[in-house]
Amino acid sequence: MSHAPLSHFQGTGDYAWELATLYPEQGEWSEVEYLDLTDETNGRVEFTDGRLEFLPMPTETHEALVQFLYIALYNFVNPNNLGKVYSNGIRVRVRPGKLRLPDVLFLHRDHFAVRHNRVWDGADLVMEVVSDDPKDRQRDYELKLNDYAEAKIAEYWIVDLDRELVIVHRLEGERYAVHGEFGAGQQATSVLLSDFNVDVSALFAVTEDIPE
Repeated sequence: MSHAPLSHFQGTGDYAWELATLYPEQGEWSEVEYLDLTDETNGRVEFTDGRLEFLPMPTETHEALVQFLYIALYNFVNPNNLGKVYSNGIRVRVRPGKLRLPDVLFLHRDHFAVRHNRVWDGADLVMEVVSDDPKDRQRDYELKLNDYAEAKIAEYWIVDLDRELVIVHRLEGERYAVHGEFGAGQQATSVLLSDFNVDVSALFAVTEDIPE
């Protein structure tokens, strides 16, 4: 087991960093150990082949966009009894050994067989709000694009405040194709939910009064 560097713990206080040695090393975590850890800590952590991937703590800007998307999707899905909509918390298994944590996700009622209390074995539509860090941007634009296609999720939305774009992808075979790139003054539309759309200007406007 690895140990935390002593240089991280200068001073005369007592530290419980030795507890870190009780956990598996990166690459050696099991899916069950990952689920147990995130059940206990409610952490923003994803899982790939024995390794934990720590997501950035959400900013108010991130949460404002997620909330807008969640409310819009929930208000469309719920009155029509189409299925379940959640945000920030439902783990989705891409395949055994890989789990992701979408910002917003929807599952049609016809597919409830994949629902389990701790983790879902799929979804029908997922949304990710892109974070500023280049590594996190790569995760949403490249890694999750492949992961959600592998999981056969029919639709993937990328919401990018920096570019002021909403990019909607539809699954074609084993890969995603771009359904549309929607900017200010446009309505981002869904393929799966034919009457669902999001006003892009209104979406990004929710961040305007947030301080730097």
